[in-house]
Amino acid sequence: MSAISVLILTKNEEQDLPDCLKSVAWSDDVHVLDSMSSDKTAEIAENFGAKVTLRVFDGYASQRNYGLKLPFKHQWLVILDADERITPSLASELKEFAKSALDHVAGARMRRRDIWWGRWLKHAQISPFYVRMVRVSRAHYEREINEVLVVDGDIAELTQPFVHYPFSKGLDHWISKHNTYSRMEAEVVAKGLFIKPDWRTALFGGDFSERRVHQKAIFYGLPARPLIKLIYMLIVRRAFLDGWPGVRYAILQAIYEYFIVLKTKEMQAAKGI
Repeated sequence: MSAISVLILTKNEEQDLPDCLKSVAWSDDVHVLDSMSSDKTAEIAENFGAKVTLRVFDGYASQRNYGLKLPFKHQWLVILDADERITPSLASELKEFAKSALDHVAGARMRRRDIWWGRWLKHAQISPFYVRMVRVSRAHYEREINEVLVVDGDIAELTQPFVHYPFSKGLDHWISKHNTYSRMEAEVVAKGLFIKPDWRTALFGGDFSERRVHQKAIFYGLPARPLIKLIYMLIVRRAFLDGWPGVRYAILQAIYEYFIVLKTKEMQAAKGI
């Protein structure tokens, strides 16, 4: 066993959770923070030997911040969603990293591979890098939608990827989830809650997550965002190289952006803005 704890966040994940738990079987301290599932999620987690904590969901960042305060056995923590998997090669790298990391290093960033219809969306995936390993008590989340993990210390870059199946529950589930996300994004835009963008940070910032925050703030101010996003994904990022899954994913992302635009206008109209 490794000196690494694992946190998995769940809500009705009886379909995806077993494979996620199997992928972290190398850890002797697996925690599942469940948002009061109505299916067998908690039972499955307990059968795998995971420690289950039930909590009513009250927001993405707040739920994750609660999870970061659970009584973990080890100083290093890997954070996952149920539709994600740690590959054997990444597990080996995580173990070596936990043994050798210096005190000033408080987190590790790794690449996520999104899979749809058996195809890695190598080009279509917009944000492939995520901090998913942190020192316990030296990280917290900010921003409720597309939450940002803030780490107190340096962040190392790992080479091995983890795997994500965003469409594992079908297209209806993905659309339903992003319908909720688009409303939350629209609220941020309509209320002017996003940060004041800094072009220098957006282009040359040393931290990937910080660059992404400023890039998104700049993007919010652009006209015709859905069209820009579609062109960016298909032509600039060459999503077409991922085959039809890449093309269809680019179209879905443009539709998602259009939802944000329409809901923002609706909210502003309701307030007479």
